[in-house]
Amino acid sequence: MHQNARLTPAGRALMVRRILEEGWRPAEAADAAGVSERTAYKWLERHRSGQGFEDRSSAPRSRPRRLSEVRVAQIEQLRRERLTGPRIARMLGMARSTIGLVLRRMGLGRLDALDPKPPVIRYERKLPGEMIHLDIKKLGRINGIGHRFLPRGPGMHANKSRAGWDFLHVAIDDASRLAFTEILPSEGQDDTTAFLKRALDWFARHGVSVERVMTDNGSAYCSKQFAKALALAGARHVRTRPYTPRTNGKAERFIQTSLREWAYAQPYESSDQRRSAIGPWINDYNLNRPHSGINGLAPWQRLNNLLGNDS
Repeated sequence: MHQNARLTPAGRALMVRRILEEGWRPAEAADAAGVSERTAYKWLERHRSGQGFEDRSSAPRSRPRRLSEVRVAQIEQLRRERLTGPRIARMLGMARSTIGLVLRRMGLGRLDALDPKPPVIRYERKLPGEMIHLDIKKLGRINGIGHRFLPRGPGMHANKSRAGWDFLHVAIDDASRLAFTEILPSEGQDDTTAFLKRALDWFARHGVSVERVMTDNGSAYCSKQFAKALALAGARHVRTRPYTPRTNGKAERFIQTSLREWAYAQPYESSDQRRSAIGPWINDYNLNRPHSGINGLAPWQRLNNLLGNDS
């Protein structure tokens, strides 16, 4: 149905029922429905012929210039041999636009569509501290209300002066999803290693003894300073596969949640105002916010369940 259609299938059925069962004249039923008498006769005839009240397909009944199934199969075979669209067009003597249309219909418009998607491997450690995930998110420092919250249009531009960066460091326990965060001035090895130490101490105060720490292959995480801190803590360093951020998916997911619910949830006038808002948010995340990945429990509830605590 088009956007200005006066009759839905239910309205058509009502109009026909008024004519056949309630004795209305077609002109009266059409007038009540806001359509022409001719339209009333059309749906009456369709009902009598058993066609129902749904719209007919708008596809043409015949397509004499439609490509044969053999030709479509040839295009698909050549594509699966990783040939480009222009090359397929030259080989088959066809228009490049036609080849492109056929490939898009088959979902092969891009060559990477031929590559099998890696299976989604979900894992979860059984006990708190078996694995914590570390990651860093770079956030632009705030110098006035940002473009996300300003009206659009001529003369309505965000403040584009460069104010530098803040760095959100996060640590999240794999089993309980309990999270520790800090906003630091850099992602260098000094700040990153100091954050690691504070995170390990914070988890220890909550009864979590960390055995493994997973990070990506960033330079700070690969530094000797970071490795020394891990060795002193007796924790093993686990690195993600290169160019596969999904390996550290729990940290990535937590960062997206924090951006949506804290960093971009409201307009901040300064970086200090944004920094002061993360404390209440992370407390609510750990203590109250239900987490779908742990059966609707808050991380603190999940932690106590795993540690066998009653509180």
